Amino acid sequence: MAYYAQLVDNIVTQVIQISDDVTDGAEFAHDLFGGQWAETYIDTAGKNYAGIGYTYDAVNNNFIAPQPYPSWILDSNDVWQPPVPQPPAPPQTYWDEQLQEWIPL
Repeated sequence: MAYYAQLVDNIVTQVIQISDDVTDGAEFAHDLFGGQWAETYIDTAGKNYAGIGYTYDAVNNNFIAPQPYPSWILDSNDVWQPPVPQPPAPPQTYWDEQLQEWIPL
């Protein structure tokens, strides 16, 4: 199966699954539902699977999740990185934007 994301102003509004029997899934989705479509990939190195609200990066043919915190920076793989690396587990932690640090749960 192949997966396609519908884009409105490069923002994902839905993701659908299309049979591999279809030659051009993006064209098929456009003919069926209208709009712009881009293929998204599961378990493909260097590719992020699209989710609703993600932004499509047409240059890299990839999807970018919404920025989780203002201080986080997008890396070359279109993945948000914190300004301070997350400590190894355990313990479980969460990011405190105001303190700019990881807090144990």
